[in-house]
Amino acid sequence: MSQVFHRSVFLEGNAGRLEALLWTSKRQEIPLAALVCHPHPLFAGTMHNKVVFHVARTLHRLGLPVLRFNFRGVGLSQGKYDT
Repeated sequence: MSQVFHRSVFLEGNAGRLEALLWTSKRQEIPLAALVCHPHPLFAGTMHNKVVFHVARTLHRLGLPVLRFNFRGVGLSQGKYDT
């Protein structure tokens, strides 16, 4: 497997910034990317949820760059979640 890069990033938006984690590798094996979202914030969903983590890890092991993020008001993401 090629070298893995894990980066914490913040995505700037109109309602504030979103906390995110980006997994990339030196060599991208597949010309695709994955965006993995967490369960509903009202039910304690975060990007660190074990299902979200394992899905992201599996997709990354298959060669895809993976981005997962926290919705507004979750973790270090700014703003407030709105239904």
